[in-house]
Amino acid sequence: MLIYKIFRADEWQILQDNGETAGAPIDVTDGYIHFSSSDTLRETAAMHFAGEDDLVILACETGTMGGDIKWEESRGGALFPHLYRKLTLDDVIWGDDLPLIDGVHEFPEDIE
Repeated sequence: MLIYKIFRADEWQILQDNGETAGAPIDVTDGYIHFSSSDTLRETAAMHFAGEDDLVILACETGTMGGDIKWEESRGGALFPHLYRKLTLDDVIWGDDLPLIDGVHEFPEDIE
């Protein structure tokens, strides 16, 4: 199953340069890397990245993350995948720009 991570361009660059990352500042603070499913991705962008440009969306396959990925309930009751180790470049299936058009993030068409 594909899960998604939204990074700012500089955070994505760190992953590309180092081959791994502990994630964005909120991930480091929380002790795990926050991901979204296709069902929660747009809400995540609207809540946590509203008005932000220069974003990148990464797709990762949960099957390769083994027991390091856990689905946990949010305050609102939705389940979110959390990665309890560093994210590696090998985990990334693809990455794409997440442009902000007229105040709304435009997601790749193949995300349902």
